[in-house]
Amino acid sequence: MEQQSIVDAMRELTGAANVVTAAADMAPHLIDWRKRHTGIAACVVFPRSVEHVSAVLAFCNAHGIKVFPQGGNTSVCGGSVPDASGNSILLNLGKMNRVLDINAQDNSMTVEAGCILADLQQAALDADRMFPLTLGAEGSCQIGGNLATNAGGTNVVRFGNTRDLVLGLQAVLPDGKVWNGLRTLRKNNSGYDLKNLFVGAEGTLGVITAASLKLFPKPRAVATALLGFDTVDAAVQLGIELQSAFPGELVGLELISQSEFEISLRHAANARNPFERTPAWMVLVELAASAGSNDALADALTAALEAPLENSTIVDAVVASSEQQRLDLWHIRHHVTEANGREGMGLTHDIAVPIYRIPDFVAQAGAALAEHYPQAVPVIVGHMGDGNLHYIAMFSHEYWAGVSDKMRMQSKVSHLLYDIAATMGGTFSAEHGIGSLHVEEMSLYKDAQEVAIMRQVKDLLDPNDTMNPGRVLPARNATPPSHA
Repeated sequence: MEQQSIVDAMRELTGAANVVTAAADMAPHLIDWRKRHTGIAACVVFPRSVEHVSAVLAFCNAHGIKVFPQGGNTSVCGGSVPDASGNSILLNLGKMNRVLDINAQDNSMTVEAGCILADLQQAALDADRMFPLTLGAEGSCQIGGNLATNAGGTNVVRFGNTRDLVLGLQAVLPDGKVWNGLRTLRKNNSGYDLKNLFVGAEGTLGVITAASLKLFPKPRAVATALLGFDTVDAAVQLGIELQSAFPGELVGLELISQSEFEISLRHAANARNPFERTPAWMVLVELAASAGSNDALADALTAALEAPLENSTIVDAVVASSEQQRLDLWHIRHHVTEANGREGMGLTHDIAVPIYRIPDFVAQAGAALAEHYPQAVPVIVGHMGDGNLHYIAMFSHEYWAGVSDKMRMQSKVSHLLYDIAATMGGTFSAEHGIGSLHVEEMSLYKDAQEVAIMRQVKDLLDPNDTMNPGRVLPARNATPPSHA
C-alpha cells in the first residue's frame, strides 16, 4: 500500500488530529534519544483509546502494514524506532495517559500505557502509597514501554523488575482483538498466565494498552549512604552482607566505578563530590521502612557500617543527613547515562552475572579490553544487588570518529564481553531488552530450543509478522533500522 493511502486510512480510523506526517513533527520519533538508531515511517499515529488501537492493528494486519509501537522512546537497543522500509506506521501511546483507578485499600492502580512513569510515582504518593519502579528515564519513559521491556531500575533488589509489579494487563493482539485482563488479584491460578507473554515481549506479540499495577505502603523512613572501597571484591562482599543485615529494608544497592563517578561529576549539572578523595569503587545504599524514623534507620545503617569502617573494608562513607543530601547522592547516579554521552562514545553492555561473580567479571573484562582495545576506558555502573552491570567501553569522540567500520567494531567489543559473562552463567541483556541491536545475540547465546519456542509463540499470535518486526527475533524480510 502506498504511503498516502496508509496515512488516509489512519486518519479515518483515529481522526486527522491524531496522525502526524510533517517531517519536523515526525523526526523526534524516528530516532532514538541517543541518536544511534533511525528509521522511516509513513506516519506517526497517536491513538486515544483501545478502540483506536484495535482498529489500527486490524487494518494494518489485513493490509500487510508493519506496526512499530513506541512509548517514551527511551530504548537503548533500537527497539523504539521503526525500520528503514518506510511503508509502516509508528504507533505512539502518549495520548493514552489516564490513571483509571487508584485503590489504596487494594494497594493497586490501573493506568493507561502512555502514562509517564514519574507521573505514576507521584499519583501513588498522593494516595499515600508507593509505586517502586524507578530509573533514570522516569521523567519521559512511559509505563507501556517499561512493561514491554520488563524494565529494571534501582529498586529491583527489593521489589523486582517491572514484571513483578504487574497484576493484570489489557492488550490488543495483532489482528485487532482485545484481551482484557485488568485484574488486581494477587492469586489467580486459572490457566496460563497470559500477562507474562506480553511483559518483556517488546511489542512483538501485540500492544499493551493498560495495566493494573501493585502499590506498596509509602516509606516512613529512608536512609541513604555512599560507601567507598579500594577493591570491587570488598564492595561486593559488603553488599552481600548488607542484604543479609537488612532483608526487608534494602531497596537500593548500586555499584559505581571511579571512572564513572568522575565522568558524572564532570558533566552532570550541579553534581558535587562528597569525598575528599574519590575511592576506586563506590556503593550507593538505600534503606526504606514503612515505620520508624529517618534518624533511627540511619542509626541502624551506621551501626552496621562501624566494623567494616574500623577494619578499612570501607575506606570512606557518607551517610545522608537530609533529604537534599540524599537527592544529591542519587543525582550523581541518575545522570550517568547523560554524562557518558558527553564524555565520549560509550559502548554499553547490559550484562548480568551471579552477584558473587561480579569481581571475576570485572577482572576478566578489564584484562580483555586492555589486551584488545587499549584505547577504551572501562566505565562501570550497575545494580549490584541483582548482579546487573552496565559495563561500558568508553572511547573518546575523536578516536571513534576515525573508526571506519563502527558496527563491526561494536560487535567485536560486545561479543568479547558477552563471552565472558556467558562462561559465568550470565546474560547479555539484563534489563534493557533485545530491540534490533541484540537479535544476533539471541541465536548466539540463547538455547536453540528456547528461541524456537519463542518463534512458535510469535508465529501463533502474529503470523503476518505485523508487530515490531526485527525486534527480539529476526524479522521476515524486514529492513532493519540504520545504526549511526
